[in-house]
Amino acid sequence: MNKASREERRQGQSLVRGKFLPDSTFDERLLDRRDSTDWLHMDPWRVLRIQAEFVEGFGQLAELPPAVTVFGSARTPRDTPDYELGERLGRALAMAGYAVVTGGGPGCMEAANKGAREAGGISVGLGIELPFEQKLNDFVDLGIEFRYFFVRKTMFVKYACGFVALPGGFGTLDELFEALTLVQTRKVTSFPVILLGTEFWGGLLDWIRDTLVSTGKISPGDVDLLQVTDDVEEAVRVIVDADKERQLAVRGA
Repeated sequence: MNKASREERRQGQSLVRGKFLPDSTFDERLLDRRDSTDWLHMDPWRVLRIQAEFVEGFGQLAELPPAVTVFGSARTPRDTPDYELGERLGRALAMAGYAVVTGGGPGCMEAANKGAREAGGISVGLGIELPFEQKLNDFVDLGIEFRYFFVRKTMFVKYACGFVALPGGFGTLDELFEALTLVQTRKVTSFPVILLGTEFWGGLLDWIRDTLVSTGKISPGDVDLLQVTDDVEEAVRVIVDADKERQLAVRGA
């Protein structure tokens, strides 16, 4: 097997190949609840590693300008309308003065990073250790690799003033609904959550209205926490307006 084809994996700041590849990820081992009591001896050390990841993330991202986190599928081919939409979004956000933060992977994430970088903006990628290798894309200027999903998710929220979700799968839905829960419970305020792509997201919005609202699982007003559009400029305008509102509220306080 030649070097170029060797299997490899990022683990935080480390890159491992060959015999050093573990058979599970750090997240998997942390959440393992089998009968062994080894966790009694290992978890205190894990806490230190988790603490170190928080410190690294805070240190690297603390001086970012206002940022917007963009989610979307890693499986989106480059020659598709969704990829082009991501590029336009990244470019528009950068031109409005926002850093663009993504999961750092391929597909829609790469598209948003590419658009931001080509517009002269700040392009950030927050990667994660996965059972299969997913490298940070080539358009990331500041990249951080995380071992633990929950640390990475904290960074997505802490340094952003809004979320935009491009078409995506389970990972995108996970990040989307976590953001919505934080807004719904007022853990974050003046924090727009925008779905870009009415055709893709329309069925989800119908289900939220027809099932969640109609059965009382959420309040009718909760639907308004989501904004759906096909217009990149409108999405950016919503974020800018919410950002101004937040700044006014801070000054007023």
